[in-house]
Amino acid sequence: MSEATKETLGFQTEAKQLLHLMIHSLYSNKEIFLRELISNASDACEKLRFEAVSDAALFESQPELEIRIDVDSDAKTLTISDSGVGMTRDEVVENLGTIAKSGTAQFIGQLTGDDKKDSQLIGQFGVGFYSAFIVADRVEVVTRKAGVPTDQAVRWVSEGEADFSVEQVDKADRGTSIKLHLRDDQDEFSDSFRVKSIVKKYSDHIAIPVLMKEEAAPAVDVDGEEVAEPAEPEYGAVNSATALWTRSKSEVSDEEYNEFYKHVSHDFSDPLSWSHNRVEGKFEYTSLLYIPGQAPFDLWNRDAARGLKLYVQRTFIMDDAEQFLPLYLRFVKGVVDSNDLSLNVSREILQQDPAVESMKSALTKRVLDMLDKLSKKDSDSYAKFWAEFGQVLKEGPAEDFANKERIAKLFRFTTTQSDSEAQDQSLSAYIERMKEGQDKIYYIAADNVNMATNSPHLEVFKKKDVEVLLLTDRVDEWLMSHLMEFDGKQFQDVGRGELDLGALDSEEDKQAQEDLQGENEDLITRVSGALSEQVDSVRVTSRLTDSPACLVVGEMDMGGQMRRILEQAGQAVPDSKPILELNPEHALVQRLDDESDEDRFTDLAQVLFDQARLAEGGQLDDPAAYVHKLNKLLLDLTRG
Repeated sequence: MSEATKETLGFQTEAKQLLHLMIHSLYSNKEIFLRELISNASDACEKLRFEAVSDAALFESQPELEIRIDVDSDAKTLTISDSGVGMTRDEVVENLGTIAKSGTAQFIGQLTGDDKKDSQLIGQFGVGFYSAFIVADRVEVVTRKAGVPTDQAVRWVSEGEADFSVEQVDKADRGTSIKLHLRDDQDEFSDSFRVKSIVKKYSDHIAIPVLMKEEAAPAVDVDGEEVAEPAEPEYGAVNSATALWTRSKSEVSDEEYNEFYKHVSHDFSDPLSWSHNRVEGKFEYTSLLYIPGQAPFDLWNRDAARGLKLYVQRTFIMDDAEQFLPLYLRFVKGVVDSNDLSLNVSREILQQDPAVESMKSALTKRVLDMLDKLSKKDSDSYAKFWAEFGQVLKEGPAEDFANKERIAKLFRFTTTQSDSEAQDQSLSAYIERMKEGQDKIYYIAADNVNMATNSPHLEVFKKKDVEVLLLTDRVDEWLMSHLMEFDGKQFQDVGRGELDLGALDSEEDKQAQEDLQGENEDLITRVSGALSEQVDSVRVTSRLTDSPACLVVGEMDMGGQMRRILEQAGQAVPDSKPILELNPEHALVQRLDDESDEDRFTDLAQVLFDQARLAEGGQLDDPAAYVHKLNKLLLDLTRG
């Protein structure tokens, strides 16, 4: 090809930063580059197998799917070739010219300076191909899309700096070949024995055969003398080339399960748990499901690609089949292989197939069972899972009514009896500790643990030693609008509506509350008039022991946490006014009741209202006016 067909293009700015980091920083586990390149080659072969179901001509004259690895110790090169689907020029530019298209900035932001930890981020952000630059100072890719003429192949070359070149070349065979020109200090990867050991270690489970040349011994006579030149070495399989999920569980080691997880997820860390299962009966399928140990950067993007790798009769169909698990389990990785779906299945057909719905129900329960077992057998691993994925799991009760109780059983919370701020208390454990006569699960929603712990709404619960859940995740108030009860016990927001402690209040307590209301009618009327524009109503309460006042949300109104989240997001929120509750036993409220000057009474009532709003995490409409009123009252007290 002439130089006129060659074009030099620049990497995006963030990609330059990333390449620099890959080359100069991430050296802790260099051999993982080979696993990533083999995994990509395997995916390319699987995709061709799927496309050839409807167009067998794509196999051309080479029906075999394979991956070949060639080493040249003299030239210090390592070449990985596959007979997969290949790429067009546009696909080469898109896939190899734009690194981690949706996550480069996040990747760079999460780098810690610890080589070992940073190298684990490679797979998390989908930049596995670029790990080649850890060991190579020049990478050449030659690729031809299956079904495209042999003179329309593409050659991509980069030295991992500011740019790369793309040109049109000839290539007889379909697929992709990646040649790594190894750095001077990385010649270990041009040693055939070393490379074979890496393939066996990381890629034995790959269903596509990985081939390398086997050195042939020279022919010798009876005296041991060499009588002929050694034959040209032939290629032989280095890996077992058997789909791991098709093997019996007893034949698969933990190490193999871990490595297969890294293959399907492109995650460099081990999973927390997995479940390998074969179902026979009305529908037959095999599943291998994994619970990751760390969340991907796009976990909160509900529109991001997700789902299981789908195979039909061991033929790859699609990477992200989202139809087999609900959205709140989008963190689960793995494979499902069905005998009951058509090889020509599409996403649209999947949505209408009754077998899919049956499999989805069963797989969902299996994941929930996995998590339940993990929580019982390994509390440390479950705590790690909860820290990474707990907020996503909390989407479950709204999306999956049938499994609401199963999901809630997996939740963990901080409570007023927790030893730390860690979310480590289950609802089942809470119920076991409930006081005699307690028939509700009490909770409070706040922006953080300190705010929740110091809320005036908890004062009576501390007095009676009643445990309260401290809900501080942004999703919690929304969650509780869908999770009405657990194990027959209703949830009760301690900051909403009138306080009802049921049997925890004695008859004397209930009578005392009625008496307080009657004894303070004049005070209630005066405060209601002074704050008529700001409160829905005013009442006295027995829920306070140390604070003079608190704000309560109406039964049907939006809570303060949800209101603040929507306001910060620029969303419209419905108009509502809080209920002001006064503690008639508090000295400030008694001082308010004794105040005869109406202007001073109004100022003091306003200060108590503003303090109550601040205590619940709210914002004052006019902070300067609050400070002015407070200073005025303080001056009056010093003069008096």
